[in-house]
Amino acid sequence: MDRRQLAEHWVKAQFPGRPFSMQTASADASFRRYFRIFVEDQTFIVMDAPPQHENCGPFLNVAAILAEAGVHVPRILAHDVGQGFMLLSDLGSTTFLQALTDQPAMAQDLYGDAMDALIALQLSGHAKNLPPYDQALLSKELNLFPEWYIAQHLQKPLSDRQQTILDGVFGHILRNNLAQSKVLVHRDYHSRNLMMSSPNPGILDFQDAVYGPVTYDLVSLFKDAYIRWDEDRILDWVIRYWEKARKAGLPVAADFASFYRDFEWMGVQRHLKVLGIFARLHYRDGKSTYLNDMPVVMDYLRKACERYRELGPLLIVLDELNSAEPSQKIGYTF
Repeated sequence: MDRRQLAEHWVKAQFPGRPFSMQTASADASFRRYFRIFVEDQTFIVMDAPPQHENCGPFLNVAAILAEAGVHVPRILAHDVGQGFMLLSDLGSTTFLQALTDQPAMAQDLYGDAMDALIALQLSGHAKNLPPYDQALLSKELNLFPEWYIAQHLQKPLSDRQQTILDGVFGHILRNNLAQSKVLVHRDYHSRNLMMSSPNPGILDFQDAVYGPVTYDLVSLFKDAYIRWDEDRILDWVIRYWEKARKAGLPVAADFASFYRDFEWMGVQRHLKVLGIFARLHYRDGKSTYLNDMPVVMDYLRKACERYRELGPLLIVLDELNSAEPSQKIGYTF
């Protein structure tokens, strides 16, 4: 019996004697899949999280924390951790990405809603109970870049000199990230995981939440791999968030220039990680569509590195790896 048949059998037990139909709702970058269940005039979502690959425990834990924080997450109506199934309330079928693609003029209102929900999420008093976004985890994520993007996607070996440069830049990035104030971090707070709903937004895919840097989710939201905004608009939104966050009592830097620097440096960590993940999704998991999103992420990475001397050597390595001849850029010392 395949997973879909198992899911249908499990759903039947949740609605005894009631006819239902089931259709695929979505799949994400992990092994999880989602089905929409139609029961009379109601709809529900079934999460299929194969237990050999996924652990439902964190989803249950974080869902409770976020619900208590007052943000809109699915209600868990039934669950079977052993089989890897959950029955959830349905937050709708329109993501922010779909809404913004169809009606870009909605951006100001939708990102305003997303900022307000993010602040409520970050104010959670239970954040310290989550796994720490510590040096080990941040480093593990950074190393996805040389392991999957450079070695697998570019198929280039790093010279000892290039490895030394990469290690030095990673050290700068980690020192900044770890020095930032800490809050609850969703880790994938972007347009594909925010749903058009009432109250808005509905928030999905939160099971990997951690306790970590205050700027991380803001980077996910505004430097989104799946939809792009010009830098002036991003700057305006970051200022609006910073002002709201200060009023709410969140531990953001008192000086906006310092906060924006932290935002950009956190972004560099995330961009490197995402490039590695997208390469891994293609080469290991056969999910090739993510390759189409790499150029946007690489552009974010390059522009941020251009603005900070400590990150400039990374550009030299990227240029060398992407060209037959070594880069002739000067101005950086290693």
